[in-house]
This record gives sequence, structure tokens and C-alpha cells, in this order.
Amino acid sequence: MSFLTIARWSPYVVGVGIGILSWISFFVSDKPIACSTTFAKASGMIERRFRGDEAAKKPYYEKIGLSVDWQWMLVTGLVMGSFLSAQLSGSFHLQPVPPLWEAAFGSSFLFRNLAALVGGMFIGFGARWADGCTSGHGISGTLQLALSSWVSAVFFFVGGIVTAALLFGLGG
Repeated sequence: MSFLTIARWSPYVVGVGIGILSWISFFVSDKPIACSTTFAKASGMIERRFRGDEAAKKPYYEKIGLSVDWQWMLVTGLVMGSFLSAQLSGSFHLQPVPPLWEAAFGSSFLFRNLAALVGGMFIGFGARWADGCTSGHGISGTLQLALSSWVSAVFFFVGGIVTAALLFGLGG
């Protein structure tokens, strides 16, 4: 069980593991691995808490349903598993501003978190607009050979490369 204490796993091993998990997910539940709808459901459940059932009657929330489901459990498991893995490997530490960000933009905790919030909003908007996220399209959709998922996956990489180049410069 010493593999549980490794801080960084081989991306090849992790890729194979995600592929096998995808097969199991389809076999057991006939559902693809995906995460972004969980966050849309969470926002709907929060809104329903404050506005009552009127929120649940919105067409989008009616379409996705406002309940804790298998996808909620997947996201919960990802967070818990990541924390447990970091604890077991001894690599867990709180780091308000990562060194790469600090070198490029300074040590402002507020600016770093504001940038993360704005970036997260763009990612959330894009995931809803594309009707899927990197795991939904990039893993499950490409596994099913869906053309829209392959196009999405290509643009995930292009967008990531362009954003990294704009934020951190080319050739470091």
C-alpha cells in the first residue's frame, strides 16, 4: 500500500485509472463521469433555500433536477480523496498564493483570489454553455467518440495554452 503515500503519480497510471473508472461508471450506472452540473445543482439548491420552490421551477433547474445524486457523490469523493491523498503523502500544506503566481503577479492574497473567482466564473459559464466540463467532454464524451466532445477537448487545450502564455509568458 506504499503507492498511497506517493506525492505525484505517473500521469500514465492516472490516465489508465480514469479510463477504467469511466468503464466502471458506464457499466454500473450507465452514466458518464462528469462534475460541472453538480455546481449548477448546488447553486439551484442554495437559491431554493432562499426563494423556495419558485427557484426549482426554472426551466434549467427542472432539466437538471435539484438533488444530491451520484455526481454529487463523485465530486465529494474527489475532494475527500484529494485531501486524504495529500495527508497520506505528507504533501498537504496551506498556500494562499502559489510561488508561480507570486513571481508573476505579486503576493496579494486578495488579487489572487479575485482572479481565481473571475476565472472560475468563466469556466462555469463555459461548462454550462458547452453542456459539459473537461471531465464530461474531455473524458466521458471522447470515450464515446462524440464529435462535440473532441472539439471541446481540443479547445480546452488551446484555451489553456493561450491563457498560460498570456499570464506567464512563453518560454518562461
